[in-house]
Amino acid sequence: MNILITGGAGFIGTNLIRRCLKEGHNVVSIDNYETGLETNHVEGCKYLNMDIVDIHEYSFLDNKPDVIFHLAALARIQPSFKDPKASFRANAIATLNVVDWAAKNDVPVIYAGTSSKHSGKFKNPYTYTKDVGEDIITLYQTHFNLKASITRFYNVYGPNQLVDGPYCTVVGIWLKAFKANETLYITGDGEQRRDFTHVTDIVDALYRVADQKAYGHEFELGRGRNNSLNEIIEFIKPNSYEYIPARPGEARSTLNTDTTAKDILGWDPQINIEHYIADEYK
Repeated sequence: MNILITGGAGFIGTNLIRRCLKEGHNVVSIDNYETGLETNHVEGCKYLNMDIVDIHEYSFLDNKPDVIFHLAALARIQPSFKDPKASFRANAIATLNVVDWAAKNDVPVIYAGTSSKHSGKFKNPYTYTKDVGEDIITLYQTHFNLKASITRFYNVYGPNQLVDGPYCTVVGIWLKAFKANETLYITGDGEQRRDFTHVTDIVDALYRVADQKAYGHEFELGRGRNNSLNEIIEFIKPNSYEYIPARPGEARSTLNTDTTAKDILGWDPQINIEHYIADEYK
């Protein structure tokens, strides 16, 4: 297959590129490197430094894609409060541009949604703008014959995760602090629970959607078990940790209980967060 991945220089995109290349496909990445990194580049993939918001036709591609994995986004909650317009531009307008071209050219789209929508679409600007992206997918499926599936990620961690800056997650933040023998900070009371899902399992589900041409579905991609931040701290056993005030807009708990990905794709996530910590936090 000819595969186009938006946000291919990012965390999940990089791991997906590795999988697609391993399976023998031709892969092109489009990324504006706002959060993606050149150090994530994988040999064999063609990387284009472009902003998908500004792309209205894809004649620059050597081959028409057989599928688009649309992963590009500004993907964190707290930065979206500081600049909601940036989130809307990256997550909604960019999605409209990708989807409009895909529908006109009969190219399927696999869209990276977010599990945070289950806590309420208006809980923060990030969740709202990603939910708008889902509505765009549904609109184009309904009226413009778009082939697409929506995938929703749950608290992804693993290789190539960001460990610095406003767009990194708690596992990456804590990993960097632990390696530097620094204090780990826990927001709120630490009893908020997260369905931590390893990126290898996420990538396996994404690849199965394309490989099986499983379009027209919504797939919840979570491990199916959750841990509190306090439990994760117990797994890590850092030299020191402190509690800091809770942050606005975040869910108290995430947990995937949906079995659609298992029933349709045969997806069975394998990696547990405690095993990852035992290997990485040394």
